[in-house]
Amino acid sequence: MANAVLTMSVGSVYDDLPEVRYHFPRTYLNQIQSAEGDWIVYYEPRRSQGGGRQAYFAWARIARVIADTEREDHFYAYMDGYQDFALPVPFQEGGHYHESMLQKADGSTNKGAF
Repeated sequence: MANAVLTMSVGSVYDDLPEVRYHFPRTYLNQIQSAEGDWIVYYEPRRSQGGGRQAYFAWARIARVIADTEREDHFYAYMDGYQDFALPVPFQEGGHYHESMLQKADGSTNKGAF
């Protein structure tokens, strides 16, 4: 099992409902399957329609992953134990990144890891 951070944008083209399911393309299937049975963190990027919070906002456990029967090469991760954070956690605060892989040695954002 592996932990994961799942990106969820407001106004997304995906059939997401964070408390219940996460809809995604085949590109991410191996990573999400490896996190099945484990806890994930939801992240809302800045690029969300209307401007996102650029923050982590909830956690859940991936209960199962199934194929989307209506959209080829897409899948659903069904969630269990969804919980909103009391307060959203910013992507970075005062130069500190909550995901250490996202910070380069010079202090800038590691966009490749993002």
